[in-house]
Amino acid sequence: MTRKQKLVLGIMILGTFFGIMCSTMMNIALPTFMQAFHISSSQVQWVSNGYMLVNALMIPVSAYLIKRYSYRWLFISFTAIFGLGTIMGALAPTFHLIVAGRMVQAIGSGIMMPLVNVMAMKYASVGHQGQVMGIVGLAFNFSPIIGPSVAGLILDFFSWRYLFLLVLPFILITLLLSFFFMPGLKVGDYPQFNTTGLITSSLGMWFLLNSFSNLGTAKFLSWAVAGSMLVGLFFLVIFGVTQWHSDHPFINLRIFTYKQFTIAIVVNCLLVSTMYGNTILLPLLIQNVMGESPFISGLVILPGAISTGILSPWSGRLFDKIPIRAMVTFGLLVDMFGTAMQAFVGVHSGAVFAATWQWVRQVGIVSMLIPLQTEALAILPKEELPDGVATFSTTRQVAASFGMAFVVAVVNLIDHEHHLGTSEIGIQSGFLTCFAILSVALIISQFFRTNREEFKHE
Repeated sequence: MTRKQKLVLGIMILGTFFGIMCSTMMNIALPTFMQAFHISSSQVQWVSNGYMLVNALMIPVSAYLIKRYSYRWLFISFTAIFGLGTIMGALAPTFHLIVAGRMVQAIGSGIMMPLVNVMAMKYASVGHQGQVMGIVGLAFNFSPIIGPSVAGLILDFFSWRYLFLLVLPFILITLLLSFFFMPGLKVGDYPQFNTTGLITSSLGMWFLLNSFSNLGTAKFLSWAVAGSMLVGLFFLVIFGVTQWHSDHPFINLRIFTYKQFTIAIVVNCLLVSTMYGNTILLPLLIQNVMGESPFISGLVILPGAISTGILSPWSGRLFDKIPIRAMVTFGLLVDMFGTAMQAFVGVHSGAVFAATWQWVRQVGIVSMLIPLQTEALAILPKEELPDGVATFSTTRQVAASFGMAFVVAVVNLIDHEHHLGTSEIGIQSGFLTCFAILSVALIISQFFRTNREEFKHE
């Protein structure tokens, strides 16, 4: 890459870093919001789930926007929208307005994220894609892990409003640098926008997420759970049928005909669902069960976050040398071991015990995230790269959102069955759920091909 390309990529990584960090910063604050606004765990999770869902809905729109408009003004415009949502959250007088501000934030970061990926893959030369994506991984993988640690420190000294306020200066710096240095690249196409795809996918994911969110507090055969789930599945079936036969799909489902791409997507979704589910389990364990402060909760996550930042570029470089199946198998086994040990964490275990096994988990996770993403995108033709980036990022965010909702639902179900509040046994059940999901990912990962020349033109 040239010096200018490195500068442009650095600016985009800076903005995206804080955009993604905000996706998990609020998880540490969930117990704080529950006390401040007198709401339940199923209600408070919309601070995170609402963000992740809107983020996921915006990412497919990016495939259209990237083909249609200048990269420069896309990044500047949606960074500004993210800043507007941050201001809304900081000034919000009610919980519902906090969720609204988070959703506006998600609109902005939902476009920023795919732009970084597209630019990185365009700048990276063959044989160095893993190395470049490893650098991008600092934004995509380190930021959501460090977010809770930063939030814990803030909440020990300031109010929850500073979780929004302290992000603003970095967004302003990103805007200024983008204005002066971002290039005006664009593909030059004029594609049609698929409104049917946006509506059906939005309704489908919204109803499904609502069903998952109510799973722990309502009966399964109620409208809130089973009814909402059926409606969501109905809209997603319509989405799949219409998009497969469309000449200008909202998401190009035909890229799933690349087997290696599909396997990487599925494994990544399962992995990310447990990773983000864990960002809710740990704060509930440390604060609600152990009775520790948000600062201690943040410290528990910090060692794993630091390791993620250090090892992300390393995992990218290893991708260029080691078969994907070997890297993912190693990472999943380490992650599963750490998750199994987390299931033994109890009220008297202590923060050090919890931090140790969270660190083990992160070592396993960081060895997989960049390789999975690079593997999925590297095999696609250049003209399908925007679709591939949008699809990979969308499924990642959907998996994160549903992972958090599903894990919280399991905790609520166990606690409700035993007539408890947030309890040790409920949290342990959540960790065991993550272990089961990772076991499925391990089985699927064995279908990866190891010789890249075999699938290069499949």
